[in-house]
Amino acid sequence: MARARKILIVEDEPKTAASVEIYLRHGGFRTEVARSGPDGLARARDGKPDLMVLDVMLPGLGGLEVCKAVRAESTVPIILLTARSTENDKLLGFELGADDYVTKPFSPRELVARVRVVLRRFEPPDDKIVSGDVTLDPAAHEVMVRGAPVALTAAEFRLVETLMRAPGRVFSRDELMQRVCGASYDGFDRTIDVHIKNVRKKLEADRANPTRIVTVFGLGYKFV
Repeated sequence: MARARKILIVEDEPKTAASVEIYLRHGGFRTEVARSGPDGLARARDGKPDLMVLDVMLPGLGGLEVCKAVRAESTVPIILLTARSTENDKLLGFELGADDYVTKPFSPRELVARVRVVLRRFEPPDDKIVSGDVTLDPAAHEVMVRGAPVALTAAEFRLVETLMRAPGRVFSRDELMQRVCGASYDGFDRTIDVHIKNVRKKLEADRANPTRIVTVFGLGYKFV
């Protein structure tokens, strides 16, 4: 029998946290709740959740700071909860390593669906992909460059995997958003640009002159 996935809910508003927890448990997930930023960060480090549902506005340490700290040491998928819905707010969240973004007020049932989508999106096949000095191992959720491991977020990993499975093919931003963020994602084109920027920092020897993930002006991106 498959192990129930554990979801860490970091939310200081009791009613919201309780509602999310109830719906996730009814959906077959195990849950753990943290009420502050420092508590959420500690539980993320010690509890090894399969996914985090992370509120942006938290006491003690803001959700974006928690996201940044977690992402520096883990690839666990992170869904941000926030009342802020501007493009810049969302892009900042993605820049810090979030994988999805849910704006308050929201339906708990929709959130459970988003949790399932994010988890399913990053369930890897078993075959390795090798291109030049880059090796991607979906089963281990690992990318190696010249034999050295490179830490990628779940969304960044999916982006690199999509590009590496079709080397030389040009993917438009819209195509990459569909592959990386899901068909129902209603974000912005610049979301992919942020992910590309972050990936280049990690994969390219000179991110100002990329040789692996190349921009095809007016069309999109391809893996060389």
